[in-house]
Amino acid sequence: MSMNRQQQGMDPQGVENTLEIVQEAEQLQSCCKVFKMKGSTLDKISAFLGELIGTGILVFLGCMGCVKTDLFPNSHLQIVLNFGFAVLIAIQCFGCVSGAHLNPAVTVAAYIYEMVSLRMAFAYFAAQMLGAFIGYGLLMVLLPGPTLTVGAGLCVTLPHATVTPAQAFGIEFVITSILVIVCCGVWDPRNSKFHDSVGIRFGLAIACLACAAGPFTGASMNPARSFAPALWNKHFESNWIYWLAPLSSSAITAYAYKIVFRREVVEAEITSNEKLRQLEDVQLS
Repeated sequence: MSMNRQQQGMDPQGVENTLEIVQEAEQLQSCCKVFKMKGSTLDKISAFLGELIGTGILVFLGCMGCVKTDLFPNSHLQIVLNFGFAVLIAIQCFGCVSGAHLNPAVTVAAYIYEMVSLRMAFAYFAAQMLGAFIGYGLLMVLLPGPTLTVGAGLCVTLPHATVTPAQAFGIEFVITSILVIVCCGVWDPRNSKFHDSVGIRFGLAIACLACAAGPFTGASMNPARSFAPALWNKHFESNWIYWLAPLSSSAITAYAYKIVFRREVVEAEITSNEKLRQLEDVQLS
């Protein structure tokens, strides 16, 4: 038996060395797991901060562009283009960090579309609400007082006096649905190679939707963007519309797009022999 063990390289000294190697490998693997856990945690914190700062940028720049007084003249076209450009800036800054949702309705769509986990969806929601609150708070500190007290308050979204609550709900529902379709189209696996100008596309999409629906409801499409001005100005009239319409629209639209339109991309595997045959078929000039 001892001769067989020696012949097979299983002497006691060899077994001890093998055990030491296994222990070192386990320690290394454990260290790698800790490193990965820290990296994953850091990524989550980074995504949270990206949503917080990005939403703050959106509300700060977007609502600043809504200032309209005798001393600071403004137009509807300027307002909608400004909001579109604000979205463009936020996406360009943090699209690679968190996806730059900037909007709880977009996060709901991303969760249904299986882009984020439920835990991260709640983290995104908290970051967006806090970012919007901070962004509008900076406006309260930095802008002249008369620019903040126009109407119900600067950037407070309200339906037009001639628009009924049901009509306002319907308008916000439809324009949010279109926005979510744009998001789902970008997230579609078949569109994965065409993300080089996402910021421009989203900016122009927001500008188009705001240009069309802005005079009637303010074209919020974003509970965080509507809640922060309402909270700072303590004016919550019709604020429920800007929560219920975007969130319900997002959930329904994302689920419908996922079921009806989404398709997975299946890349055919080409063997080495097939590659050779393809090369043989190529005529060299």
